[in-house]
Amino acid sequence: MPADHLTLDLSFQPPLDWSGLCRFLAARAIPGVESVQDGVYRRAVRLPHGGQWVAGWLALAAAGPAGTLRLTLPASLAPLQDRVVVRLRRLFDLDRDPAPVAAGLGALGAAHPGVRVPGAFDGFETVVRAILGQQVTVAAASTLAGRLARQFGVPLAIPLAGLTHAFPDAATLAAADRETLGRLGIVRTRVAAIQGLAQAVAQGLVLAPGADVPATLRALQAIRGIGDWTAQYAAMRALKWADAFPAADHGVLTALGLRTAAQARAAAERWRPWRAYAVMCLWQSLG
Repeated sequence: MPADHLTLDLSFQPPLDWSGLCRFLAARAIPGVESVQDGVYRRAVRLPHGGQWVAGWLALAAAGPAGTLRLTLPASLAPLQDRVVVRLRRLFDLDRDPAPVAAGLGALGAAHPGVRVPGAFDGFETVVRAILGQQVTVAAASTLAGRLARQFGVPLAIPLAGLTHAFPDAATLAAADRETLGRLGIVRTRVAAIQGLAQAVAQGLVLAPGADVPATLRALQAIRGIGDWTAQYAAMRALKWADAFPAADHGVLTALGLRTAAQARAAAERWRPWRAYAVMCLWQSLG
């Protein structure tokens, strides 16, 4: 290991569907901010420390001893390593015991051993990405998120493997010029939703595990342009609510062979309190 890097092993309770996590995150990776290649997840990092911002990158791979993932960080992020580890454990759902999930999902879980619900390294970033994904393809949403990062994010001093920018924070996007946002290809309604979210987060809305789920869902849906699907997706990933269920999701309805959100909710009652894990299994079943 080079002297200017450090490695840490992150433990988890097997089984862990690492390839499934990588596929999900690769499809939604924000260009310049994240990449997933050859089973390695990399991302740009920017966190406050000692009254200033510290930027860098990280890489996570299934390269450690059994039951661990190996994290590589530049030495510049050593003072922040504990915070980085907490965020990565959330993102990859490493603190989840898979046994009760499998028992609760029954046959659906048996078809997808080690399923995890990808969380969020940064809740605000993930929910902005979800807003950009409304009524467009996954690839189109990633393209828009990459443009947003290039325009308003913070460039890395030393780019690595396609990582060039850290995603902009809430205060930056709350103050961003709407016309500039529009020129990135983001339609007016989503510009308003992103800035409404950014203002709420800048004013104290918490998008992280431990937040009051019902109150956060209400706060999100009070923002114009954020409906039930986006709020439930935010609860599923940013809040790590294991029972979140975006019932109107097209993939969920398709996998269940149903037409309406009400039908999907009724069908999903059998999977409580693990409906978010059921969603991941349903999405994976579509290939």
